[in-house]
Order: sequence, then C-alpha cells, then structure tokens
Amino acid sequence: MTSDDLLLDVQGLKRHFPVRRGGMFRRQVSAVKAVDGLDFQVRRGETLGLVGESGCGKTTTGRLLTRLDEPTDGSILLDGTDIAHVSRGAMRPLRRDVQMVFQDPYSSLNPRHTVGTIVGAPFRLHKTLPADKIKPAVQDLLKLVGLNPEHYNRYPHEFSGGQRQRIGVARAIALRPKLIIADEPVSALDVSIQAQVINLLEDLQNEFGLTYVVIAHDLSVVRHISDRVAVMYLGKIVEIAGRDSLYDSPMHPYTHALLSAVPVPDPDVRTDRERIRLRGEAPSPLKPPSGCRFHTRCWKAQEICSVTEPPLVTLAPDHEVACHFPENAPGERLQARPVQPAE
Repeated sequence: MTSDDLLLDVQGLKRHFPVRRGGMFRRQVSAVKAVDGLDFQVRRGETLGLVGESGCGKTTTGRLLTRLDEPTDGSILLDGTDIAHVSRGAMRPLRRDVQMVFQDPYSSLNPRHTVGTIVGAPFRLHKTLPADKIKPAVQDLLKLVGLNPEHYNRYPHEFSGGQRQRIGVARAIALRPKLIIADEPVSALDVSIQAQVINLLEDLQNEFGLTYVVIAHDLSVVRHISDRVAVMYLGKIVEIAGRDSLYDSPMHPYTHALLSAVPVPDPDVRTDRERIRLRGEAPSPLKPPSGCRFHTRCWKAQEICSVTEPPLVTLAPDHEVACHFPENAPGERLQARPVQPAE
C-alpha cells in the first residue's frame, strides 16, 4: 500500500476512562480500557468493517476517529495529518474531511429543527456557500439520498426511521468528506429498509469516491458492504483481513465463533456446520485478562495464552491475526508487529 493510497493510518490508539474514588479529592484507582492499542489502515475509496460483540470498543473507536472523544494515547493520521490530539479550534476546519452517520436516526436529529436547517448546517458552519445558495444545495442533497426536495421545511418527526437515516446521510455527505464513520447505520431500522440504506451508501461511495469505516454487529451486513473487515475483542483488534479471506478462512478462534453464529438460509449447509458456543461472559475492560484477552473463553487456550499477549502478525496476504494457535493458517508467520508486554 503506497502513501497515496492510504487515507487513514491508526497506530497505538488507546482510550482509557479513569475510575475515581474518594470524597473531595477523588483519586484515580483504575481505568476502563475501552480501546487499548489499535493499529490499522484504511485505503482511499474502500470500506472497512469493524465488528465485535457489544462492549468491545467499536463505538468508542468511531468517536475517537471523528474526534468526538480524545484518545488517551496513539496517533490518527488522516491524509497525513495527525488529528489525535489537536485542539478544538484546530480540529474545526478538519471536520470537513471526516463525518459520522449515527446509529439512532431518532435521537441524532434535532426535533426542533427542520430538515433544511439540519442538512444545511454544515454549509453555514463552514461558510462554504452563500446564504441564498444553501436551500437549493440542500434540496439537491435530499434528492440525492432518495427524499423529496419539497420536504425541506418538514420536521424529523414527520419521517419514518429509514427516511431519517437518509437525512443523516445527506448531512454527512454535504461537504464531500474524505472519510465517513457509520456507527451501526442500519441496526435501528426495519429489516425491509436496511438493504435500501446499505445500497444508498454504496451508490454514494461509487459516485463520490467516499471512504467508509462501518461499525456493525450484523456480520451479514458487514460482508455485503465491506472490502476488509477488522474484528475487535475487548478493546483490541484480533484479526483483520479482506472480506472473502476472513469469511472463508477465519484464523482467530473468536472470529470463527462469531461466524458460526451467522444464520445460513441453506438447510444443507446448516446441517454440516458446527455452532461454537463460547463459555462464560466477556471479561470486564476494567480488568482485562493477562496475555491473550480471549484465552478465558477459548477452547484452544494453553499456558502461553494466559502469559504472553500474541502480536498481530501477517499469516497470509492481507490477512493479520493475533493468536498463538491460529486456525486455517497456511504456514509460518511472515511479519510481526511489536506489542506491549502483558500486565
């Protein structure tokens, strides 16, 4: 991957939420390690799917990438500019380049504002259009996402969930950003509407060359929309690979367990498929296990798994995994990344 192809380069990204106790002089006694050292890249024009069970740090990662939250440590290079720790004032002009589509279309739109005000806000805030040009630009955006331009003066409560999400998408693409973070963009929608919104996102990507990071828990949706997929577990990426490679030959036991739970509408396939049921509950990010964080639930765990944290290594072309005993591995490891020693 050349530097010209690379849009987003994340290295060592962490977000620890302090836990404080005491009276007036509250001192930090621990920290919730919501995101604990992520390394990944996103190419221009591609879609990276970010998956994992609830509480693994997916949404926190999305908020860090858009700088709605500030990282504890690490770097976020967006088109060569590190936005991880820039000030709010310095970040403001950069927000044109990175936008977010939120999970809940009901709470992400201000009920007191009209659609015209909501979608036109980016133009006014960044002063990219004169006042008399904003209305026709907004109406063009509404038409682009499949809504009636005449609904400019309507309020969010007059629209269905799918229509509200289209409004959110129109707002996100208004300034033609380089990167869009879509946090569970269809999980709150009726199944019959989900495909329409997914197809809309793909059409917009093809038309404007958009780059997406799509956060989701529905692996079927992720397979449809993503070019590459990163699997998170307890604040860390345990596997990242091309879509077909990951779904056809998952290497990490956790990924294998996730994919075994995806419904298959073919009775013949279903009978030959083994459903993997993970034992126990996911550990708390307040006190994650030493070594491999998945070893407390893994059926392949051995002593080394509880002592040494496995590095994220390349085992196949464009396929990285963090596991001492990976599955479907074609041969020896090709390239290793250094990791922090286990606590």
